[in-house]
Amino acid sequence: MYTQLCVWPGTELGEANPKELEEFFLENMGTRIKYHTEIKTLPDIENGRKVPDTGGRNDIFFYVHDEDVNKFAVPRLRMGIRWWEDVVVYNDNAHLYTQEFIDANPTNW
Repeated sequence: MYTQLCVWPGTELGEANPKELEEFFLENMGTRIKYHTEIKTLPDIENGRKVPDTGGRNDIFFYVHDEDVNKFAVPRLRMGIRWWEDVVVYNDNAHLYTQEFIDANPTNW
């Protein structure tokens, strides 16, 4: 099963396709992933106001196979990949994504 959602901030597929991304992780990290989507972030919020010239960053979302989570946990950090729940629950960055997206992608923890 694929239940651990990850965020790769500031990354886009570009000319690659989801299958190539999945093959990259399998070949280079021995980790099975399933591409989920790409999202442009919303602006940062300070004192209840949108911060000008922020937002619009492209983030890739993918799931890690449950059996591969432990071996992926540390190597992912070198690439800036974060667990979804760390982004929206523990680091209070939910404002970067629409409520609709957050509701459609609940945290597992």
